[in-house]
Amino acid sequence: MSARATWSGLRALHNRINANLERSLQREFHFGMSEFTALCALADAPDGELRMQELTEVIGLNQSSVSRLVARLEQSGLTARELCETDRRGVFSRITPAGREVYANALPFYEKVLAGIFDEVEADPELGPLLKKVRD
Repeated sequence: MSARATWSGLRALHNRINANLERSLQREFHFGMSEFTALCALADAPDGELRMQELTEVIGLNQSSVSRLVARLEQSGLTARELCETDRRGVFSRITPAGREVYANALPFYEKVLAGIFDEVEADPELGPLLKKVRD
């Protein structure tokens, strides 16, 4: 398989899995993969907080998209922004207790849905072999 074909397959695999996770999270929790990824990163971070730039790198969106995402999470009470005490230009996003509770409920749901998607994709004659290679 050529490098181009492999990359196309990986993109197709990622897009299919991500779209299914996105729909499931929206239906169950009213937020998508970007918000879930942000909550995961914040929940796993020391003290439950990350600089906005670090969050941007983890989520893989541009700075302006992450700012809008963090604003939505703040409006929902799941995160809060704080200024860095040592560098007033630095802004942190911190997961709140409500955010931790939502994350604790969303994580097992995410894992269950992801396992189901993997089972579905493994049956696909085109993407199944690629998923098997990635998982091995």
